[in-house]
Amino acid sequence: MKRIVSLVAVAFGLQASAQSNINEILAAGLNDAERFTTDYLAPASEGFMYSLSSGWYNTADAKPLGGFEVSIIGNMANYKNKDDKKAFELNTADYENLKFSDGSTSKLVSSALGDIEGVNVYIEDENGLLRQDIELPTGLASESINFVPSAFIQASVGLIKGTELKARFLPKVSTDEYKIGMYGVGIQHEFTKHLPADKILPVAISAVIGYTHLDGSYDFTNSSIVDGEDQKLEVDVNTWVFQAVVSTKLPIINFYGGLGYLSGSSTTDVLGTYRVQSGPFQQTYVDPFSIKRKASGMTANLGAKLKLGFFRLHADYAIAEFNTLSVGMNFGFR
Repeated sequence: MKRIVSLVAVAFGLQASAQSNINEILAAGLNDAERFTTDYLAPASEGFMYSLSSGWYNTADAKPLGGFEVSIIGNMANYKNKDDKKAFELNTADYENLKFSDGSTSKLVSSALGDIEGVNVYIEDENGLLRQDIELPTGLASESINFVPSAFIQASVGLIKGTELKARFLPKVSTDEYKIGMYGVGIQHEFTKHLPADKILPVAISAVIGYTHLDGSYDFTNSSIVDGEDQKLEVDVNTWVFQAVVSTKLPIINFYGGLGYLSGSSTTDVLGTYRVQSGPFQQTYVDPFSIKRKASGMTANLGAKLKLGFFRLHADYAIAEFNTLSVGMNFGFR
């Protein structure tokens, strides 16, 4: 359980650590800081939603009444070859005070997932008397991290004919720096259970609907660049998936695949007091802004499941805006 919590904390912390590295942008004023932070965090928030929503099923064959399975699942949303997620174009015409030190008006800069280093900007007053130089932050790829992880415990139980109820969770955990918890509910219904030849059909066909919620906070007051108190992020993530699933029905090894749609939203509240004490725009901000992000798109996956009595293993790979690998260790009956 401790390792699962640590893995999810990595995913949650990527947004928090990113924000703690860009507090200095507040020296450019509230509007510029909010615009930059929104663009910088957007790909990380989106990748987290895809990672968090994966792993709802490992077969289309719904469990019979009383059948159950408990799983430990880990997901990795990959962005290694997605350059459009690792950078965004910063055009100074869209900013009130931020300028590139080399005189450029527009260039690609790192997102929270990227690895572009050494990009310098500055802010100065209208008379050119006060100036503040800032190096823009890089992202996770600069640390050779090319995926957004998530992990949780998931349980499934068979109900009435062809219907299976699912629940996933991560118990609420608190440390000096972060608090994080996750839960989700889902339902799977197998249509082939209603066919007269169900017992002899070699395949099963199901529909799956799943909802996942994560909330947490990350306190970075002690590591903040800008002076202040109670500086933290509060993050709220919600995702829905709707998928059609087909699988084989064999005794030991089975193959499955699904096609569906994901819809998610993320809200990141930047809270606390921030005192900008250098540069031309010295000011104090309290709870400066909130960032909202939505993600949606088609997703398709293929996977395999090995069943050895009570013990099972599964793995699948999803093709989507963020391609996601999901692996699980399962313990079940029937």
